[in-house]
Amino acid sequence: MLSRLGALLQQAVETREPSVDLLEAFTEHWKGITGYYLEATDESIPARQTDIPWRLKQMLDILVYEEKQQPAGEAGPCLEYLLQHKVLETLGTLGKAEYPPGMRQQVLLFFSRVLGQVQHPLLHYLNVHRPVQKLLQLSGDRLGSGTEKEEVQFAAVLCAKIKQDPTLLAYILEGKSILNGRRAQELPASPVEEGAEHPPGTGTAAGSPSAEPSPPRRDSNLITSLMGLCKSKKSRVALKAGENLLLLVGLAQEAAAACLVRSSALCQLLTEHLCDLYSAVPACTDPADILALERASWRSQGDAAGDGVFPGKESLAAFFGWLDYLDELVMGAHPVVADAITEAVEEKFFQGILQPQLLEMSELTILSATAMLTGTVRQIRAPPLLHRLVLFLLGPDRHPETPGDAPHPLRTQLIDRCNHLSDEISLASLRLFEELLQKPHEHVAHSLALRNLEARGYLQRGPAMPDERGPPEPDPDEDGLDLEEDPYFTDGFPDAGFGMAKKPPPGSAPSGKGQVSEVVSSFLCLVPEEAKTSSCMEEGGYDTYVHDALGLVQACRASAAPCGWPPAPQPLDACHPEATFYEGHFLKVLFDRMTRILDQVTSVLSRLAAFPHPHLHEYLLDPYLNLAPGCRSLFSVLVRVIGDLMQRLQRVPHFRAKLLLVRRQLMGLVPGEQMDHAMLFKGVVVLEEFCKELAAIALVKGPPEGPP
Repeated sequence: MLSRLGALLQQAVETREPSVDLLEAFTEHWKGITGYYLEATDESIPARQTDIPWRLKQMLDILVYEEKQQPAGEAGPCLEYLLQHKVLETLGTLGKAEYPPGMRQQVLLFFSRVLGQVQHPLLHYLNVHRPVQKLLQLSGDRLGSGTEKEEVQFAAVLCAKIKQDPTLLAYILEGKSILNGRRAQELPASPVEEGAEHPPGTGTAAGSPSAEPSPPRRDSNLITSLMGLCKSKKSRVALKAGENLLLLVGLAQEAAAACLVRSSALCQLLTEHLCDLYSAVPACTDPADILALERASWRSQGDAAGDGVFPGKESLAAFFGWLDYLDELVMGAHPVVADAITEAVEEKFFQGILQPQLLEMSELTILSATAMLTGTVRQIRAPPLLHRLVLFLLGPDRHPETPGDAPHPLRTQLIDRCNHLSDEISLASLRLFEELLQKPHEHVAHSLALRNLEARGYLQRGPAMPDERGPPEPDPDEDGLDLEEDPYFTDGFPDAGFGMAKKPPPGSAPSGKGQVSEVVSSFLCLVPEEAKTSSCMEEGGYDTYVHDALGLVQACRASAAPCGWPPAPQPLDACHPEATFYEGHFLKVLFDRMTRILDQVTSVLSRLAAFPHPHLHEYLLDPYLNLAPGCRSLFSVLVRVIGDLMQRLQRVPHFRAKLLLVRRQLMGLVPGEQMDHAMLFKGVVVLEEFCKELAAIALVKGPPEGPP
């Protein structure tokens, strides 16, 4: 009996003693650290060669062990000692002094491990989040410092804690008053106050709203620390910092998102860095090199930038890599944060930097800015950012255009440059619009073309014209004269010149594969046999374009799926054109350029023709349109262009052999050499290929969607 009682007493003593021993051991280690500063004589000894790292490790182990012995949710004696005696605050001061050398690294590690391994909520305590804020103020502003690895680890622990409890964000972002040596009135007064979670953040926002946007710019906190680490030359550090910033902006709680926008300089810092990287791209960078770059990825930025294939590549990779990061940030951010970031990007970057350069008169500046803008359009995918970019470039107007109307100067300027005196500027501008048309945004196609086709004003109202015109002229030579002389040439010629089957009344949809084959034949017959050269080179016909056309049409259908376009043209009875039909500034410039030179304008028109909107299909791919007087369609423009080219070809001796030579040169089969009328021959070859491409698109699309 006595032995049993003794065993029970011994067990009670053993369960009681460790808590006393733990506290004594904890205080002993802490006094050992503070005592070092009283006894040390050699200030050059690094911290890692002292017993400080070992003592900090022992203190951490004691805190973790003690917590396991305590009932859930209760703070043990050692944790209470750490809070009441401001151990973390003292350590933060020692880290700031960087004495002994490397002490900051040890302090960062200790903070990270305590916050990461101790499960008891700590960041609500004033004596925890205040030293955390002070430690953050030392981080991120010393690029290239030896503690970047520890700094990003510390920030990652804080972000993980904030993800678990988003209300902590308000505590951690309150750094500015501490930096200035003032006690923040909104912070809890008592050293231990777990209950007041939202009041601190709410009080700050309500107390000084006017001072928020500007002062945080100078104050360091978790956001500025992460931003600084994102610029690190160490790719792993920058990657981890970027991932943790993504975690913060993606917080689902609206109050946390509002706090992030209101109480930090996040938007300004992100946008300023983008502008700085853009300005760092050398002015001498070749626009062709900019356009040749593949789409950047911020996660593998270091791999792409190191090649150094051309001057300025590293700067370009840095800019487009950061733009890709911003894009992903906006994509995953809370809508409140996403809107704030996109607004800042539009104001500072789109309007502040890009717009002045795009409106410059210098050709070199125009070429460089247009190439950078094209790369920017290619890079952006996040819907909020893409929306801002599209409205910045094209303006918000959705009503039909009128000739001479220019409510959005930038849009007008960019479209005019598609038919510029400088072919380089024209090609760069066409490349920009081709890239823009690939974006999944309904306003692009609507602003550039669809808003002018909604009322189908290009169609003749009234009796069917083919019956009035009578049979086609039998003499082909006479037709050729009409083609050159007749100013209309745009509504009567397709029916008269090709003798196709009688077309259906305007507004009815083509019905059946037979009509599709006739449309295909119409495009293939545009170029006369004597001017065709692909068959002589043993090249395939238009069927070689079918595979590419299928991919193009599928891509356009996918990007247009959210637009809700109608499956069939709007009935003519419901269309009420307000005035004489105007194809719009964009299509007018493209058609005008086709009459001068055939180049990248064909790929832009091909993409427009591939869109699944029935009015675009009708206007660009239907050779049998009963056009209203004075109107033109893509087919009628092509008829005029080929007529002009053929008349000019007839005046060139041995034009057939020269045409074949130019095709071989374009295919790279023979070296290029100077010859007369080279542009004419290239135009004929390009036109032949363009007609084959349009025929392939018409075949793939078939009749417009919807019932006949």
